[in-house]
Amino acid sequence: MSDPRQWSPLRLSPNELGVSADTTGLIGYLDSVDVGPAVTEHRALLFTGFELGEPDLAQVSSRLLQHRQPYLHGNSPRTKVGDNIYTSTEFPAEYEISMHNELSYARVWPSRLLFFCVQPAATGGQTPLVHGGLWLSEIGQDIRDAFEKGVIYRQCLHGGFGLGKSWQETFETTERAAVEEYLTGSEAEWEWTASGTLKIAQHRPAIINHPVTGERVWFSQMDQWHAATLGEETMQDLLAILPEDELPQSVSFADGSPIPAEYALRVRETGLGCAVNVDWRRGDLLVIDNAAVGHGRRAFSGSRRILVAMSQ
Repeated sequence: MSDPRQWSPLRLSPNELGVSADTTGLIGYLDSVDVGPAVTEHRALLFTGFELGEPDLAQVSSRLLQHRQPYLHGNSPRTKVGDNIYTSTEFPAEYEISMHNELSYARVWPSRLLFFCVQPAATGGQTPLVHGGLWLSEIGQDIRDAFEKGVIYRQCLHGGFGLGKSWQETFETTERAAVEEYLTGSEAEWEWTASGTLKIAQHRPAIINHPVTGERVWFSQMDQWHAATLGEETMQDLLAILPEDELPQSVSFADGSPIPAEYALRVRETGLGCAVNVDWRRGDLLVIDNAAVGHGRRAFSGSRRILVAMSQ
C-alpha cells in the first residue's frame, strides 16, 4: 500500500492524454473513458493545461459528474450561477477554510465534487486536499475513540434576519412544507420557533468506512461547527450575544455532552497540516472523491473565482 503521506492528486494534461488543449479535446477524451474508477483509485484528478472558460463548464461537468445535484442544506455562502453550478464559497478572502468533507452533516452527501478555476487568486487561494485515512491516523487515538459514536450537528436558521444563512437560502425554497419533507427524509429532528427560526439536530458519524474501498477515514465538519475554531475573542463575543444552543451552528458528542475545544482545534490543525495544496491555473478542473479526501481553502488576495458542482 502506498504511503498516504506521499499522496497527491493525479495530474492529467493534454500532452499526457494525447488530446488537444481545447474543449473539444477534453470532451472527446471524457466521452471515450469512464473516469469514475480513476477518481476512486487516485482520490482526486486534476485536469490542467486545458484552455477552458466558464461557458464550457456545463458540458464538461456533465461528462465528469453523472447528475449534478443542488446544494440543498449547505452551510457555506454561495451563489448559484447555473444548473446546479455554484461559486465554491464567498467566505471572506482573508480567512482560511479548514479541511472538511462536503455535506458530511447531512444524511445524503455527494460522492463527487468538481471544482473549476475561472480566475486564480493573485496570491494564495490554493485548494488544500487531505487524505482521509492519513487525517484519521494523525488525530490521535483519544480523538478516534471519543468520536466512534459520531456527533450531533445543530443549526438555528433564521427566517430572514439574523446571523448566518436563512432557512430559505439553505434549502433554496420559501415553502416550509418542502423543507419539512426534506428533513423528514433526512431523519433529522427539527422544530419551528415562534420567531420563524428553524432548529435542526442531526446525529451523524465522524468516522466512516469508504463506501467503495472500505477504507476507514475521518469524515466530518465537526471542527467547523465548533465555536472554539472561531478564535477565542470571536467565540466569547458570540456567546455574549447568544447561548450556544442558539448559535447558527454548533456541535456536540452523540450523547449531547460538549466536545472539548482542544479536540476541535487538534482536528482542524491536523487536517490543514497534512494537506496537499492544489495551485490553480485558469481553466483547471479538479474532481475529488468526497469520502476519500477532505478539502478546504487557503486565504488569498486579489480576485478569485472557483466554481463547484457535485453529484452522487
